[in-house]
Amino acid sequence: MNLNDLASVIVYDYLWGMPLVLFVLFTGIYFTIRSKFLQFRFFKKSFSTAFKSFGQADKKSGNTGVISSFEAMSMALGTTIGVGNIGGVAAAIALGGPGAIFWMWIAGLFGMVIKTTEITLALFFRSKEKNQDAYGGPNYYIHKGIGIERGHKYFAKILNFIFAFGFIMGIFLNIQTYTVSEAVGNTFNLNLNLVGIVYTILLYLMISGGMKKLGKIASIIVPFMCIFYIVGSLFIILIHSQNVIPSLKLIFESAFTGTAAIGGFAGASFKLAIQSGMSRSVFSNEAGWGTAAMIHASAKVDHPLKQGILGIFEVVFDTLIICSMTALVIMVSGAWSSGLDGATLTLYAFESGVGNIGRMVLAIGVFFFGLTTSSGVYTQIEVVLRYVLGEKPIKEKLLQFYKWFYPIPSLAMVIIATKFGLPGTTLWLISDASTALPIFANLIALIILFPTFEKLVKDYSARYLGKGERLPDNEIFYND
Repeated sequence: MNLNDLASVIVYDYLWGMPLVLFVLFTGIYFTIRSKFLQFRFFKKSFSTAFKSFGQADKKSGNTGVISSFEAMSMALGTTIGVGNIGGVAAAIALGGPGAIFWMWIAGLFGMVIKTTEITLALFFRSKEKNQDAYGGPNYYIHKGIGIERGHKYFAKILNFIFAFGFIMGIFLNIQTYTVSEAVGNTFNLNLNLVGIVYTILLYLMISGGMKKLGKIASIIVPFMCIFYIVGSLFIILIHSQNVIPSLKLIFESAFTGTAAIGGFAGASFKLAIQSGMSRSVFSNEAGWGTAAMIHASAKVDHPLKQGILGIFEVVFDTLIICSMTALVIMVSGAWSSGLDGATLTLYAFESGVGNIGRMVLAIGVFFFGLTTSSGVYTQIEVVLRYVLGEKPIKEKLLQFYKWFYPIPSLAMVIIATKFGLPGTTLWLISDASTALPIFANLIALIILFPTFEKLVKDYSARYLGKGERLPDNEIFYND
């Protein structure tokens, strides 16, 4: 058994086996029904809030927090819209075939309400420091909501350990630098290790200013990146418009039957299609992972759900628009059966659509996409470490050490992959291993704390939509 086969067995038979896939689906369906289809009821409100925050990018509502609502959304989108969309979607198709795209959409459809729930709870249960900087996320709402408010301290400690262990493990299984190095190095015939070193230096410069600086950078770069990628993708889809309907037909047919081997594609079963599609969707839009909630928890807003409903916009934009663009470019160009995988497959699809210039432009885009993703992940792990370290005297020194250590494992992944010739699919499988444990712990916490979310939805409806009875002002954020 080679390394790729071993990684596939570990990830898809155990960590991302059918029980976890069904658990993610069950949670999304359960939340959708119990919330009376919240993602559809608040769909329009989510988009209007997102565009309104774009017009007031520097406005901060409330005194507690670190960044504005728009900066938080930009950072969260910058983390999700990146190599997961370009390399991850391609890896899902390379592993699970066209049918994986269908299951990616299904995960996104139900992921909207999951992401809204976790962002809202992260804001409600967040903790503020003496300077009024606020931090929150799964560790915080597990500790306060389950451990303190509900009195299940030992159970909360177990969930927190599972979440923190799996999430911090992601430092050592981070493939962002490799994906960027592969895309840029292969396109411009550069040494992958050299590209990785340059990328790492720029990443150090980005994270040196902390969350406040990253929020401002993301609010400038992310909107431009999104427009750039959508326009480029639409152009390729349009010039292959005759293949759009056949490609969509293949996606829906393969979702339940699997895909036969064709060209360089080895074939995929129904099971592999659903597993690869679901895992790639969660990795991309992060619904259920709890990662975006860590960024949003630091936003200066006056109501948790006001920020929470931006989760609907993020999942739609990330999965149903950006990921779908990537998938359709790969499908309509015919690149999906080439036998390539990861970012190389997407680059090949762009090249086959508009020539070598398309590949070069996308490679440059991947470089900047990667920087916003890597810097966003840095912020998320910092939030987990802040919780784990608590008020220990050496907290700030350890956080400084983390700042300088964070990019090293990802750069090491480039060196190891190039030295041993590891394929992109193997690296994406390894990366999937770091998402399973946090998702499992987080979904259990969200199910337990869903009544708190419902309470906040009712209060928001009363305050801003004129429906129902509002809570006292001192109850819209958790009081320690």
